[in-house]
Amino acid sequence: QVQLVESGGGLVQPGGSLRLSCVASGRLFSGNTMGWHRQVPGKQRELVASITAGSSPFYADSVKGRFTISRDNAKKTVYLQMDSLKPEDTAVYYCSLYMSANLYWGQGTQVTVSL
Repeated sequence: QVQLVESGGGLVQPGGSLRLSCVASGRLFSGNTMGWHRQVPGKQRELVASITAGSSPFYADSVKGRFTISRDNAKKTVYLQMDSLKPEDTAVYYCSLYMSANLYWGQGTQVTVSL
């Protein structure tokens, strides 16, 4: 069974930075893609960034140039470095793992950008 555990959320002022981490446990197969999504109340969950097993990244237009996704396959961990944060980045951030036609989710971590 695959489990994902996020950490690193919190409260930050506009213009600040946060780094999210997500550790996967269980049996992982090669070729998986990990990612970060976010959701605010009343809206659909949206993809923020994803990264393949070969470390090819994808970013939503809204975060390009500000967020950086990376992964450490040996540690089964994916990171999201978030810089130049804006109030509109406020959301619950979820880690995801796509593997063998299955999509797994973490429990989410709150990120709040406010004065």
